[in-house]
Amino acid sequence: MDVTVGVIGAGIIAEEHLQAVEAVEGLHALAAADIDEQKAEKLAERYNTKSYTDYRDMIKTETPDMVIITLPHYLHKEAAVFSAEQGCHILLEKPMALNTAECGEIIQSVRENRVQLMVGHIQQYFQENRTAKQIVEQGELGSLVMINETRHLPYFTRERPRWFFEWSKAGGGIVMNLGAHCIDKIQWLLDTKVSRVMAAMTYKGEEPGVAVDVEGSGLLFIHTEKGIPASISLSGYEVVPKQVTELIFTNGMMKVEIGKGVWVSKSGVYEKVASTKEISPFVRQLTDFVRAVKGEGTVKKSGPHAKSIIEVLEAGYKSHEQGEMVSLPPERREDQP
Repeated sequence: MDVTVGVIGAGIIAEEHLQAVEAVEGLHALAAADIDEQKAEKLAERYNTKSYTDYRDMIKTETPDMVIITLPHYLHKEAAVFSAEQGCHILLEKPMALNTAECGEIIQSVRENRVQLMVGHIQQYFQENRTAKQIVEQGELGSLVMINETRHLPYFTRERPRWFFEWSKAGGGIVMNLGAHCIDKIQWLLDTKVSRVMAAMTYKGEEPGVAVDVEGSGLLFIHTEKGIPASISLSGYEVVPKQVTELIFTNGMMKVEIGKGVWVSKSGVYEKVASTKEISPFVRQLTDFVRAVKGEGTVKKSGPHAKSIIEVLEAGYKSHEQGEMVSLPPERREDQP
């Protein structure tokens, strides 16, 4: 029997999820909801579903088995809690919520209502990152001693929805939005958590007609519980786009670029690693989640995992404000709300 799906939010990322729904066997999209009636109708027409302007009406009328929430960050908690109360399993776009307090409320509601929750931290589903993790675990390059993560791309663009530039709605700027990917990737590659953060940010973003109050760049230096340090460089001004992860080992280096490949150096020269067939990370993510919904597996990107990423980001903002290293609570277990 098919698992039925309702999509909440009709933005660009909703398209990615609906394409994945079509590609995963045993899934059926029932409806899409967005406060913008025209957007909801266009999305529904493209994917042959019903459209709603209120996700509450959609859930109560269509009673989907699961929902995919792709709303602005400040609406995540309300939509997730409501969906859980209606008995819907939830795939929630990242970041999980505006802050750890909201994350805790979502986790509590999910547990009380006995539904599954996955947060869309999608880094582990990119083939390049999966290849990189295999190389790390094989140990052929020796011990991993540090990671340098760089993400530069124009952030303050006309195409980006205006709410991204308001702290009260986005929870932060490029550090919150893209830094979440970086923290997720580092914690997953190393199978550990961040223990300390030192950060510096700038607030120089401008966009006509918007009172921008989110950061446009950030430099984070982090320590992990395994003792391996990492740096994260993020810039959203007029930059040359760049997305590179460099891993430095005792016997070599590795470079990872999403959409381009993985390179390894054992003698001072990079050589490209043979690639395997690429599968959409959204398809991989949804496949894993559906297995969990059917009781055939466990959720890999759980609520507590996503909350741990928000904890690191909050520590980064605190570090910038105070001008000093900030330590995170030790032994942050994933079974804690």
